[in-house]
Amino acid sequence: MITEKLKTYLCDQEANFHLINHVPTYTAQETAEVCHISGKTVIKTVILKVDGKFIVWLQPANHKVDLTALAKCLAAKNVELASESEFQSLFPDAELGAMPPFGHLYNLEVYVEDELAKQKNIAFNAGTHCDLIEMSYKDFERLECPKEVHLH
Repeated sequence: MITEKLKTYLCDQEANFHLINHVPTYTAQETAEVCHISGKTVIKTVILKVDGKFIVWLQPANHKVDLTALAKCLAAKNVELASESEFQSLFPDAELGAMPPFGHLYNLEVYVEDELAKQKNIAFNAGTHCDLIEMSYKDFERLECPKEVHLH
């Protein structure tokens, strides 16, 4: 079931979204396959430590995280994947690994790969491994105002 914080926020902001319930999945690409949605439009939500500060990194499910390119684009000395034990407490209402991409709800900055920003619609975990939200990228952008990053 969608997290209460996320549901309340989306409804309060009059966001137009569609909730898709599916069998449990544990990777963004697997979720895309199970839901019959392109891996280009399903968001992979990754928690990174950039010079010691946690951020939310969003990219298409069918892309691999490129820490070297990210460090260069973010002008950071050190970019690394945060471990689950490091970020688990940052998302107390979400299942581990199923964090929604709305970082501002958790006091985290959000960065998005520009390839994802070119999509008309996107889909993302709703805080569980069996709930997916589909909405327009424009609506997501209006609600989250992520910083767009051009990697390649």
